[in-house]
Amino acid sequence: MYHKINFFKFKKLIPIALIFLVTSQADAKGFTSNYPVFSQVNETISGTVTDQKGAAVEGAKITVVETGENASTDASGNFTISASIGQTLSVSYEGYGIQMVKISSTSVAVQLETKKESTSIEEVTLVGYGSQKKSDLTGAVSQLKAENFKEGMNISVDNLMQGKIAGVRIVQSSGEPGAGVNVSIRGIGSIRSGSTPLFVVDGVPLSNDAVSATGPNIGLGNAQAKNPLNFLNTSDIESITVLKDASAAAIYGARGSNGVVLVTTKRGRKGEPLFTYDTYLGFSSVIKKLDLMTADEYRSAGINKLYDHGGNTDWQDEIFRNAVSSNHSVSFSKSTETGNYFASISHMDQDGIILNSGFKRTTARLNAEESFFDNKRLKIKLNLTASDIKETGIPNGANAGSDGQVIIHALMANPTRSVYDQNGNYTNFNMNAHYNPLYLLSVYSDKTNTFRVLGNTEATLRILPGLNYKFNLGIDKTMSERNTTMYPNITDRTPKGMYVQANLDSYNVLLEHYLTYDLSLNKHNFSLLGGFSYQKFKTTGTYFGVKNIANQGAGIPPEINPGYSGEAFIPAAGYAQENELQSYFGRVNYNFDKKYLLTASLRADGSTRFGQNNKYGYFPSVAVGWTVSNENFLKDSQIINELKLRGSWGQTGNQEVPNKITQASSSLSPSGGYYLYENLNLINGVVINRTPNPDLKWEVVEQTNIGADFSLWRNKLYGSLEYYNKITKDPILNIPSRPLSPTSTVWKNVDAKIVNKGFEFSLGSEIIKTQNFTWNFDVNGATVSNVVKDLPVSAIYSGEVSGPGLSGVTANIYRNGYEAGSFYMLNYLGVDANGKYIYEDVNADGRIDQNDRKIFEGAIPNFTFGINSYMKYKKFDFSFSFIGQTGGYLVNNTALDLNINNLASDRNVLKNFYESGANFTNQPQLSSLYLEKSDFIRLNNVRLGYTFDTSQLKFLRSINLYVSAQNLLTLTSYSGYDPLVDTNKQVSGNQSLGIDYTTYPSAKTFILGATVKF
Repeated sequence: MYHKINFFKFKKLIPIALIFLVTSQADAKGFTSNYPVFSQVNETISGTVTDQKGAAVEGAKITVVETGENASTDASGNFTISASIGQTLSVSYEGYGIQMVKISSTSVAVQLETKKESTSIEEVTLVGYGSQKKSDLTGAVSQLKAENFKEGMNISVDNLMQGKIAGVRIVQSSGEPGAGVNVSIRGIGSIRSGSTPLFVVDGVPLSNDAVSATGPNIGLGNAQAKNPLNFLNTSDIESITVLKDASAAAIYGARGSNGVVLVTTKRGRKGEPLFTYDTYLGFSSVIKKLDLMTADEYRSAGINKLYDHGGNTDWQDEIFRNAVSSNHSVSFSKSTETGNYFASISHMDQDGIILNSGFKRTTARLNAEESFFDNKRLKIKLNLTASDIKETGIPNGANAGSDGQVIIHALMANPTRSVYDQNGNYTNFNMNAHYNPLYLLSVYSDKTNTFRVLGNTEATLRILPGLNYKFNLGIDKTMSERNTTMYPNITDRTPKGMYVQANLDSYNVLLEHYLTYDLSLNKHNFSLLGGFSYQKFKTTGTYFGVKNIANQGAGIPPEINPGYSGEAFIPAAGYAQENELQSYFGRVNYNFDKKYLLTASLRADGSTRFGQNNKYGYFPSVAVGWTVSNENFLKDSQIINELKLRGSWGQTGNQEVPNKITQASSSLSPSGGYYLYENLNLINGVVINRTPNPDLKWEVVEQTNIGADFSLWRNKLYGSLEYYNKITKDPILNIPSRPLSPTSTVWKNVDAKIVNKGFEFSLGSEIIKTQNFTWNFDVNGATVSNVVKDLPVSAIYSGEVSGPGLSGVTANIYRNGYEAGSFYMLNYLGVDANGKYIYEDVNADGRIDQNDRKIFEGAIPNFTFGINSYMKYKKFDFSFSFIGQTGGYLVNNTALDLNINNLASDRNVLKNFYESGANFTNQPQLSSLYLEKSDFIRLNNVRLGYTFDTSQLKFLRSINLYVSAQNLLTLTSYSGYDPLVDTNKQVSGNQSLGIDYTTYPSAKTFILGATVKF
C-alpha cells in the first residue's frame, strides 16, 4: 500500500501569525517619529557628491539626520533635498564609510575620502536557509558572483561553474544545444544513485529527475532527455554558491550527499532605476574533425575496386555547419526605501553545429521584495520565472548500436561516394545498416517543446528583536511534449515510417516554516535555526505511436494531426509517480569574540521512497573554526591579514533511487497463465515483478573536512586549502536475491563503501591595483583518489559498448580495491608480421577470450584545475580562463566503430589504424587499443571589452562592447572530438563512466556582444 506522510498543517500557524500582524498594525497606528521637531524653515539644498578622483558618484544616499528626509544622487552626482541651515547630512555609498556634513549654505559639495579597506572575510555568503559572513563560515563553501561568469555563451547554470571552483567537475554528455550536463563534486560517490548535486534556486530545491520526455526508439535509439537546468536565463543569475562538505550540506539531509548548489537571481540595487540591454551574436564551428582517410587515400589503400564509387566527399563537412546564435536580454531593476524590484525578458536562438539541430528559449522573470509595518517588521518576497523552450534534435541515440546514429554514418561513409546521385537525389548506399547521413537527417524529425514555471513566495516576520519567523511556499511546474517522426524511407530502419508523441508533466510543491534567532551577549554571538519542510513531487506521462504514416510532404505532418494517416501501434498509454519528503531541521552557529567558531546541525528526513522500517533518516554535522588572525599575536601582522582554520564532520544522504522499489509489484501476464476452461483459452496469471524490502534506507555519505582560509600582504595572495575524506556507506543496489525468492533480484543496502579523498586549493592575487590598471589572477585545483571497498559481489558491470559483433560487451567494472567504474578489457600489445592484432594471454591458456580481460585505470581524473585572469586598463577589460585535467582515461568507442575491418566492407576508417599496418580482416574487439588518456588543457574562454565614455549623454550610463571566444584551443593527445565527454551507456541503472560514443561534438565559438545600461 502506498504510504503517505502526514505533513504539518499550515492552518495551525494562522492564528499565531494573525496575532503578530494585528499587534504590529496596532503599533504602527500609534507610531510617531522619533526625530525631533525643529522650528527652522526648510529650504531646498542642492549638492554634488564626488569620489577621491573627482568623478561623479551615482546612487549615493543622502539623509537629513534630524528629520530622516532622504534622497539619492543622479548620474552626475547631483542631489536636492529639503533641509534647514545648521542641520546635518549623512552621506553613504557602498564601499565608503558614512560621511557627516554640516549644512552651512544652500549649496553643498561632498567628496568621499575615507574608503573602507575591503577584505574577502567581510563578504556575505549564502548557506542553507540563510547567509553568513565569510569570517563566520566553518564549512567548505565556494561562491561565484555574476562578474565571475559574465563571459561566453552558456545555456545552463551548470556550465557557468566550469573551471571556477575547486573540486567541481562539469562534463557534457553531448555538445548538442540544451543537452544534459554531468556535474560532480569531490568524485563519484554512488554506483547507481547518481552523483548530481542538489540545485536550489532562490530557496526552492529542484528535483534531479528529467523534466522533458526521453526520445522514443524508432529504430535509431533513444535520444536522452534535455538538461533540466536550461530553463534559467543565465543573465538573471546573481550568484552561485557551492556547499561541498557535510557541515555545509547536512542541513539538506537526504539530498546533500553529492553537494548542494545554491543559485540566487538578481535583485534591485541601490541608486537610480537601472535598465540594461545585453545582446550577442555568436558563430560556432566544430571544435575539431576526426582524422579519417580521404578519397585519394582510400583508393590507394588497396581496397576492393568495387568500393571506389568515383566521388570525393568529406562527410564531416557535409553534416557539420557554421552555426549562428543570438541572444537578447532586457532587464529593469530598482530599489526603494522599503523594497526592491527586478524584471527581465530574454530570447536565445542557438543553432547546432550539426544540420537540423537547435535550441530556442524565451524567458521572463519578476523578482520583488517589499516591507510593511513599523520598521520593516514584515517582508514579502516574490521570485517568479517562466520559460518556453523549443529544441530540435538529430538521430543520435546513445543506445542505437553501431548503425543507428547519424554521426557514425557520416564517419563511416566511404569518401569516394557522392552526397547526391546524377538525378539530384540523395545517393542510396544500398547497404544494410549503413545509410547516407544527409538522407537520414532529411527523413527524421525530433522536436521538443518544454514550458516551465518556477516561483516562490517568502514571508519574514520579525516577532521580537533578533527573532524571525519565515515562511516559504514554492511551486515548480513543467509541461513537455516531444514529437519524433521517421518518415517512410529506403533504409532498413522503420522503412514504412513511424511517429511517436511523448508527453511529460512534472509538479513540485514546497512548504517550509522556520524560525531564526540571533543573539549577542558581550563577546558571545549565537545564531539559531529551526524549521520544518514538506515537499511533494509528482510526474505524469502519456505516449502513443502511429506507424505506416504518409510520405514526407504528403498531407498533414503527424505532429499536427496524428490521425491523418497510419495506424496506431502504441495505444494511448500513461503513467504517474509521486513521492513526498517531510523534514525537520535545526542549526546552531556560535562564535566567541570573533575568534572561536562552532556550527552544529541536524536534519531528519522522511521519504516515501524508502522502506516502512526506515522511513526516516537522521543527518548530523558539526564544525569548528579558529580565526587565528584575530588573536593579539597576529592583529598587527603586516603579512597575515586573515587566517582561519576549520574542521568539520557530518553525514548526508542520497535518495536518488526509483520510486516504489521497496514495495512488491505484480502484473497479469500470459507467461504466468494457465488453461482453465475446456476451450483451451489461456488465462493470464499473476507474475511477481519485484520483491519488497521494507528495510531499504538511504545511502549515507560521511565526510571529514579540514581547511584553512587566508589572505596575505593585503590581498596580494589569498585563498583556501582543503583536505576531504568522503565515504559512501550502505549503497543501494539491485543484487541477486536469495534462493526461492519470487524474483531473481532485490533492491538492498549492501555493506560496501566508496571512498573519495583528496586535496583542494583556491589561490588568488590582486597582482596590480592602481588607478588605471587592475589585474586579478586566480588558480584552483583538486585531487581525488577513488576506491571501492567491501562489495559483497565479485563485480558489477556497466558501460555498454557499441560496435559490430559487440552486443552485451561492457567496459566498466566495479570491484573491490579498484576505482569506481574502472575499465575492463583485453590488453592490446601491437600487430604481428601479418598485421594481426596481438593481445596479452593473461591466463596463459594459449587462446584469447573474455577470460583474458584485465582491469585498467578508470575515467575519474586524479587532478582537475582552472586558471582565471581579469585585467582592466582604463576603459579596456581583458579576461581569460583555462581548464584542464590529468590522470583519467576514456574508451574511444567511436574509434572502435571506425576499426580497420571497415576497409573490408565499403566503409571508412581512422587514418592511424590504416597506417599502423593492421590487416583488414582484424575483427573489432574491446581492448586497450581504444583506451586513451583524457588529459587536456583548454583555453576555455577569452574576452576583450571596451567601455565607452557616455558622460555627455545623460540618458545613457554605459556601453560595453566585447569580443570573446570559447573553446579556442585544446591541447590533448586524445584522438576523439573532445576529451571532456561522458556518454551515458549505463547497464541496469548502474553508472557508466568515461565512454565516448559518437558524441555530438563541442563547438568553438566566437562572439560579438554589447551591454548597454540606461
